[in-house]
Amino acid sequence: MIYYRDGKTVLARQGVDRKVVELAKVPLHVRQAVIAAENRSFYEDAGVSLKGTGRAVWSTVTGQQLQGGSTITQQLVRNYYSGLSQERSVTRKFKEILIAMKVDQSKSKDWVLEQYLNTIYFGRGANGVQSAARAYFGKDVGELTVSEGAYLAAVIQQPSRFADPKGADLAAAEKRWRSVINAMAQTGALTPQQAAAEKFPTPAAPKKPFELKGQARYMLRQVTDELNRRGYSDEDINGGGLKIVSTFDKKLMAAAERAVKDVLPDNTPEKVRTGLAAVDPKTGEVVAFYGGDPERYDYDNAFSAEVMAGSTFKPYTLAAALNNGFDLSTRVDGNSPLRVASAEEPIPNDSGRSYGQIDLVRATQNSVNTAFVDLGQKVGLDKVAEIAEAAGIPADQLEQQKTVASFPLGVSSISAVQNASGFSTFANKGVHVEAHVLKSVTDGTGRKVVVNPVSKQVVSEQAAADTTYAMQQVVKYGTGTAARLYDRPVAGKTGTTDDSKSVWFNGFTPQLAVAVAMFRDDNKTVTIPGYGTQFGGSLPAQIWRAFMTEAMAGKPVEEFPEPSDYGYSYDYSVPDRDVPEQEYTPPVNPEFSGTAEPEFSESPVTDPPVTEAPEDRQDEQPEQTAPPVTQQPEQPSTDTEPSTGDNGARPTG
Repeated sequence: MIYYRDGKTVLARQGVDRKVVELAKVPLHVRQAVIAAENRSFYEDAGVSLKGTGRAVWSTVTGQQLQGGSTITQQLVRNYYSGLSQERSVTRKFKEILIAMKVDQSKSKDWVLEQYLNTIYFGRGANGVQSAARAYFGKDVGELTVSEGAYLAAVIQQPSRFADPKGADLAAAEKRWRSVINAMAQTGALTPQQAAAEKFPTPAAPKKPFELKGQARYMLRQVTDELNRRGYSDEDINGGGLKIVSTFDKKLMAAAERAVKDVLPDNTPEKVRTGLAAVDPKTGEVVAFYGGDPERYDYDNAFSAEVMAGSTFKPYTLAAALNNGFDLSTRVDGNSPLRVASAEEPIPNDSGRSYGQIDLVRATQNSVNTAFVDLGQKVGLDKVAEIAEAAGIPADQLEQQKTVASFPLGVSSISAVQNASGFSTFANKGVHVEAHVLKSVTDGTGRKVVVNPVSKQVVSEQAAADTTYAMQQVVKYGTGTAARLYDRPVAGKTGTTDDSKSVWFNGFTPQLAVAVAMFRDDNKTVTIPGYGTQFGGSLPAQIWRAFMTEAMAGKPVEEFPEPSDYGYSYDYSVPDRDVPEQEYTPPVNPEFSGTAEPEFSESPVTDPPVTEAPEDRQDEQPEQTAPPVTQQPEQPSTDTEPSTGDNGARPTG
């Protein structure tokens, strides 16, 4: 059973179907088939197979794949003590042997066999032979034929593979079934003539499993994926009788979905996808997310989709600088274009506007590209990559771009969960706690395993406070004013890549870090008929505010730590509306550019023109098996963040 974070509200009943039957109601030929398949010496041995165990230990010591060799008693012990099943080691085998021997001495063989037949996992979500008989052949266990009983015995070895075999798996299942029939002949359960006469049974088609609705389908996938990463097999999850408590808050999950659906216009093209992720900075728990439409897409927009981060990546560059001797008063080159030795082409601000020597607060507030390229060169791109990785962005997603001059501008592709997790570092005084979706797992014996995520100090408390202060100015006066929460402090950063192929708003309070990403699954411009081309400060910021307004309702107001005194007192007002901030990130590999100068276009000054005709949503075909979206870095990434005021995007008439 899987629960929401309160440990009481059921999220999903995952896989377990168990109906206990007495041993006397299990036909003798079914019992004989299981014994022939799993442990021919069951009624004679002492509960363990020293030969089989020795083979498994030797395989483990020599580094080969761990072999089987467990008796029925040992398998029963492993099912009762699920902690044993997670330890794939010599130590586990010895523990298993000791407990199995004690069980064999204290319990009868029939008791062991009855418990085993009622607990073993047969695939198709069936635990126990009675549930398996119903799942595979639509009948009670007492009605199973010899061939059907042998098939269930064969399934025990590889329940996932043989649950609904086709092609090569079907051939393997039939081969395994025949070996069980032959073993029954060898043990005397069948005569050779009877064994030869048995025909391979055809299991009924598996019933369509209960389908979770809405975001619960995505939640279940994330929970099972993390269980797998933590060493739990599918058999453990489906058949182990586990009580699994997730980190998801049911009310916040609903709030995330409402925020997206309430803010997005009704005529939003279906190819426009939106992801939202909310992370508790102190615990790393993913408390809520919105992943899109599970009826349309198998892969969600919060965990699976990775799109260019744009200027939401700049705070990692800022934090790297502040953690390495720079301060908020440090001035960097905001002129346009900026020539960098490692780049073949000069790097411009998209509008061509020059800011001269600009301090780090104003550079962040107005998201000045050249200033952050210059800062990256000064602090070292390797240090920027180190901070981003330590804040939770996987190294392999940074590797390809981390040596190019435009790296600080967000040319790497990341997910909404990763970006929210990264920003949670700043909200948590520079400490990053690994993002996760599991709180605890309790097995059938009551043994509880509490998830303890990895945490580390990524930047100093002061560096985190100063980074946060700079991002507060983004929301107060800069490109993120549409995300203001008027009852509490907010820090955040907008991000808009070249041609608005992905648009972001990341923000946080001391209690919660949230990232919102919008993009298209065909990597085209995010445009909504009547609302024009989107920017990070428009719909993403509005969605963020809608969610956080509900999420923070009734929560105490917490202040951010004080920043250092950097000695400047500027008027950090938004630039005049007729000169909007426009940013351009050059191609990741400019040497492959076919033009002498990078191309860029001006962003709209106030209301962006309609550039896309309404799409016929009825013509869109479901894409149930579409792979996760991952934007490729070949194209330039441009931030175009005109100030939107409090209202964000507006219809263009």
